[in-house]
Amino acid sequence: MPWRLAPVKSESTFQEEMCCGLIPGIALMVEMTLNEMVANLIKFLLLKYPAKELTSQVKMLKKALRDNQEHFPAVFSQASQCLQLVCGVEVKKVEPREHIYIMVPTMGLTYDVMLNSGQGLPRASLLVLVLSLIMWNADHAPEEKVWGALSRMGVCVKSEHCNFGEPRELLTHTWVQEGYLAYRQVPDSHPARSEFLWVPQAYAETSKWEAMAFLLRVKQRALRAFPPLSTEAAREEDEAA
Repeated sequence: MPWRLAPVKSESTFQEEMCCGLIPGIALMVEMTLNEMVANLIKFLLLKYPAKELTSQVKMLKKALRDNQEHFPAVFSQASQCLQLVCGVEVKKVEPREHIYIMVPTMGLTYDVMLNSGQGLPRASLLVLVLSLIMWNADHAPEEKVWGALSRMGVCVKSEHCNFGEPRELLTHTWVQEGYLAYRQVPDSHPARSEFLWVPQAYAETSKWEAMAFLLRVKQRALRAFPPLSTEAAREEDEAA
């Protein structure tokens, strides 16, 4: 068979093929850059939280986003949502005209203790989750269900946690004494079982509607982050919850 030269591609065809090959790579680089900016902004804001220090959009742009104003709305939105759902902290605007912000515990809670004098994540994140689990379980969350849910987050009942300390001490003593939780034996249970409930301090600072909204936001974010479960797996997940 005679050897033939390949047809010469036109300049427009060559440019189209180059673009098709470059666009996915550029999109990946942009996504990686945005994720880095989100992580930098979260770290920057968490450093402001222990001292209740005010910050501004100008400072956030300079310290975390390298003055990238174009992507600030998307980065700020993602960072704020992550702080609320993962850390139990809300970024609130206190001066709209000057774009001044402060960080406060979410759901209206006043509990904002951190481990080791400000090191690690705010403990409010765990309290918010426990209150939401109690609400989700018809106001009476069996102890085993609470520990089962927390263990999937890496918070285990018999293990010291780097951010929250000793979980059992925190849930069954500290927050009981602070007035956020009740921990009691289930009446007429054989063998004896225990459960967690809401108490007056929690009702005074927040509401079950806020807890429900928080838990729904957590579930929605999880659905976006992970592929859908099969019908059987989803049923098992619901039964375990």
